[in-house]
Amino acid sequence: MKGGKDIKRIIVIVFCILFFVTGVYDIHALCVKVSKANIRMGPGTNYEKAWEVFRYMPFLKVGVSTCGNWYAVKDVDGDVNWIHKNLVTTKYHCTVVKTEQVNVRTGPGTGYPKSPVSPALHYDTFKVIKRHSTWVEVKDEKGNIGWIHRDYLWTQ
Repeated sequence: MKGGKDIKRIIVIVFCILFFVTGVYDIHALCVKVSKANIRMGPGTNYEKAWEVFRYMPFLKVGVSTCGNWYAVKDVDGDVNWIHKNLVTTKYHCTVVKTEQVNVRTGPGTGYPKSPVSPALHYDTFKVIKRHSTWVEVKDEKGNIGWIHRDYLWTQ
């Protein structure tokens, strides 16, 4: 019986080593850093375009192509597609509206007036400036700043 436990222990150790060596653990939040980016069905420009996204679209990196130039990314809808590594960054956090629309406020709460850029629509993207309780201060590509409740956002 002890031999069986040793074999299981060895299998777990080997799995852990492979997990870290192969980069499976390499899951990171990414943000689109260019004004427009094509999301592809596979790791290369020869693959069909799944959709076009704009600056500050957040993704969760879930894999890397064998050449290392393309990232498999999960989006707000849970779909996994591919983006070239030069189009994204980890230097800041981004968020996207996950509902049909949401009010953008001038401060962190419903007691604050709506921002002139309100409402934000589904798939509108923002750079995260800071968080205050359940509210997120955001900035759009044009530099407009406002606050959105986190329940309406998908942030990585």
